[in-house]
Amino acid sequence: MPKKVLVNLGVRHSLVPATSKNFLQQDKETVKALKIRWYILVVYLFYAGISCFQWVEYSILTNIVMRYYDVKLSLVDWTGVMFMIVWPLFVFPSSFMIDKWGLRFAALTGCFLTTVGTAIKVFSINRNAFQIVLIGQAIVSLSQVFILSLPPKLASTWFKSNELSTVCSIGIFGMQLGSALGFLIPPIIVKDEPDLDEVGNGLKVLCWALTFAVIPAFLAILIYFPHEPKYPPSFALADARANVEKVTLSTYLLELKELMTNMGFLIHMLVYSISYGTFSAFGTLLNQVILSFFPGAVEDAGRMGLIMIMIGMCGGFLTGIVLDRTHKYKESNIVIYFGISCSLTALLLSLHFKEITSSYITIAIFGFFVNAYIPAGIEFALELTYPVNESTTTGLLTAASQVLGVLFTLGLSHINQTMGTLWSLIIQISLLFVGTILSMLVPSNLKRQQAYSRASGTWIGFIELPQS
Repeated sequence: MPKKVLVNLGVRHSLVPATSKNFLQQDKETVKALKIRWYILVVYLFYAGISCFQWVEYSILTNIVMRYYDVKLSLVDWTGVMFMIVWPLFVFPSSFMIDKWGLRFAALTGCFLTTVGTAIKVFSINRNAFQIVLIGQAIVSLSQVFILSLPPKLASTWFKSNELSTVCSIGIFGMQLGSALGFLIPPIIVKDEPDLDEVGNGLKVLCWALTFAVIPAFLAILIYFPHEPKYPPSFALADARANVEKVTLSTYLLELKELMTNMGFLIHMLVYSISYGTFSAFGTLLNQVILSFFPGAVEDAGRMGLIMIMIGMCGGFLTGIVLDRTHKYKESNIVIYFGISCSLTALLLSLHFKEITSSYITIAIFGFFVNAYIPAGIEFALELTYPVNESTTTGLLTAASQVLGVLFTLGLSHINQTMGTLWSLIIQISLLFVGTILSMLVPSNLKRQQAYSRASGTWIGFIELPQS
């Protein structure tokens, strides 16, 4: 008479008789991380980087763009500010569409809009065509509602459970690399020439180069970028696939309601928004800040932005590795946030005393911490809100951040012009120290880790084995 034996498919047990090995092996073959996942990640990194490049494409050249197009400072600021305004306006419909139609829809839509917006700016090389610049920037900024929230979803769909934080960090790494190149390349290509025709030639080279760069990315997505892999990469995702629930407007609104009643997440969202909003404002206004302390240092401003992002990418990547190995989400968030506050204080002192070398060093340290916090903050949010869809959580988190980014950028730009950049930096530092204190109030509720542990060690069924 055969007896029923419980088999844990996530963990091999010496108590499972030899006759059950074929069953275990069959299950293992249907749960695998395919090598093609790295192609998916690289394609995402490429087009996300090109999109993020254009955030500061014009604001890092503020004084040059003002002179070439004969426009006011506030209009040039809007080329970066609109990236923050578009997100909260469109994030909810876009995140619903991503949840409903999946990664391929998000990738195609995001890359297509980036391609169109980039190509439109080719026609802006005319001193009376600044409105075309704004149209192109608006379309590219719209593309980001289908781009910026994807790293966690891409990681959980294509990668193993022990790779999630690292892959999320790599995805954010691609965005940061694009932003870093956005600080570096425009001042190199578009020189502050007295001859405005030469300025126009530089802008033409910049716009055409971006257009030719983004087209291969769109073609790569058309050729191969599926909604999900053939096999689930983890037992947790296999379980999720087996119990998939059809996404409707009703289920989406229920998820939003769950997020908005999660007090731990709401506190964390405020903390994250202060950091991200400060960073967005600081990056957008970097040209103004640096030139106020070091007049004429346009290329220095670009190099500082590059260093801030490049060192920050290292911080973000290391954060992903540390989180995957330690799962110390709250502790990491607090330490990193305190580092952001202290390093911006050090940068303020360096700028105030006009120490150019020290300014480079301190902006690098600031970049390390502020960019390390982006993946750390997103991953902690996903832990607090699991099993809410990753794109919904990330979308709401980023929407709140972009709202504060707009308010901070417009407010601090006004303060820069009226009270001076010293006071705007002091205000930012004060907000960051408040955020550090608030981050200590967020509960360490790691729902996702608990669910993954259960998925890898859950008794999921009976199989018939001969009685010995």
